[in-house]
Amino acid sequence: MSIFRLNHAVLYVRNVAESVAFYRDVLGFDYIEGGDAHRGAAFLRAPGSTNDHDLGLFELGSHAADSGAGETSVGLYHLAWEVDTLGDLERLAGRLQEAGALVGSSDHGTTKSLYAKDPSGLEFEVVWIIPRDLLTEADRAKSGPLDLAGELAKYGPDARSGVGISRP
Repeated sequence: MSIFRLNHAVLYVRNVAESVAFYRDVLGFDYIEGGDAHRGAAFLRAPGSTNDHDLGLFELGSHAADSGAGETSVGLYHLAWEVDTLGDLERLAGRLQEAGALVGSSDHGTTKSLYAKDPSGLEFEVVWIIPRDLLTEADRAKSGPLDLAGELAKYGPDARSGVGISRP
């Protein structure tokens, strides 16, 4: 018996309706009937997911303090959501920028990453993974700022993420 993937994440948020709108309108998650955003809980599914839900949101209210994880307490740093194509990463970079949520980006060699914060200030990553058949030793050793335009020129917007790495 072994664990083979993350099934879902649950986040405590200040305002569940605002968070549902963000994850739905900016990141493309689908709201699942059965959760009740008006009663403080909601469940969402990533596009194409076979999970019952990928994200649960539970409302604490506007009085809730910012997370101290990594500064004043232990806790989760971030979740990473994988996109299907490099073009998807580019489109999400624009959406996150428009929403005022984008806080950074990075080239981790094998992965190209955006970092953003949701309306409650919880950080997450959006990642595209270089497909195994295109991966080089130079890619594995690389780390630094993300040149998304350069990556799009190199791989093209339709390059699928991580075939052979994160997918069977």
